Amino acid sequence: MRPDDMLDYCLANLPGTVLVNSWGERGIFYNPDNALKRGVYVLTVKEKDGDNDKGSDLNRENIFRVNIGVRKSTFVGMFGTLPARPAKGGIVDMPFDFTQTDTILPHPVYAWMGWVCALSPSAATFERLKPLIHEAYEYAKEKFSKRKPKINNDVANKKEDCNELHDD
Repeated sequence: MRPDDMLDYCLANLPGTVLVNSWGERGIFYNPDNALKRGVYVLTVKEKDGDNDKGSDLNRENIFRVNIGVRKSTFVGMFGTLPARPAKGGIVDMPFDFTQTDTILPHPVYAWMGWVCALSPSAATFERLKPLIHEAYEYAKEKFSKRKPKINNDVANKKEDCNELHDD
């Protein structure tokens, strides 16, 4: 599979999502009507190492990593425990080869937050990732709903402020 295939799948099957390019990766965010500046992460695709994320050796030819933000309970069910947060530039202390391809793994940096990943997944592995992607989507919608009322209140307050300025 190619990164674009996965991103296209998400945009076609997860209503209210948008594609955002940032920090050297492409991400799918839940952000209906662009209500938030960026939205809430569903997944990202990273195609090269970054200063603080070199654990997967993504600078190899034709290697990329899809990263999915699942619930912590799902992560624990898959891998047994949440690791401690690694030092800046480090990787989590877990017994995995984070350079292994076509395998669902803990994220080498963000496993402590419940993120999972797969390097250059095949079509079969992508099928196994789909339920995790849909969980991440539902989780992002929950997070979004907690943020959205604040946005609506901020907009309402700005309108009131404007009306106060224009009262005669």
